[in-house]
Amino acid sequence: MAIGQIQIHQQPALIGIQVRPAEQRIEQPQASVDMRQIPAKLSIEQPMGVLEVNQDRAWDALGLANNLEVSSRIYSQAKEIALQGVARRMEEGRQLADLAHVKNNPVASLSKDWQIEGPSMPVTGPASIDNVDVSFTPGKVQISVEQGGVDLNVTPNRPIHEYTPGKAEIYMRQYASVQITPPSIDTFL
Repeated sequence: MAIGQIQIHQQPALIGIQVRPAEQRIEQPQASVDMRQIPAKLSIEQPMGVLEVNQDRAWDALGLANNLEVSSRIYSQAKEIALQGVARRMEEGRQLADLAHVKNNPVASLSKDWQIEGPSMPVTGPASIDNVDVSFTPGKVQISVEQGGVDLNVTPNRPIHEYTPGKAEIYMRQYASVQITPPSIDTFL
């Protein structure tokens, strides 16, 4: 006689997981920059130079000096010229006094020289290429600098952050089960 067997079929449970990953987007806008250049200021001032020309000695050499200077020059030479005139007259007197011993006529000779000769009295100053004095005084340069710069205002912008969380769906793909099949029993006996 055959012994019946019990058949047991087992099906395991299966879990299904469906995952949707998280999504993240980060964006950083550039900072807002307000920049303004402040120009430097440069100021240069130079007054006119002073040119001085003194030509008094040149006018004096030409005989066009001022009256006081010419009079002073004549006055300083007058004594010597007067003494020269006295000496000349004395010499002419000696020549006239010695008429007997002279071969020429001294009166004719003296009267001829009288119109040509004259006292030499220089009333002008010495002539020279250096008679004009020139001097130049340059004006002093004044430089002032006012420093410029940059006026900088920076405003950082906040980052833009968008986040979508991930999702996990867990489900039963297959439920666990146990199936027991009993042996068939012959009940007709």
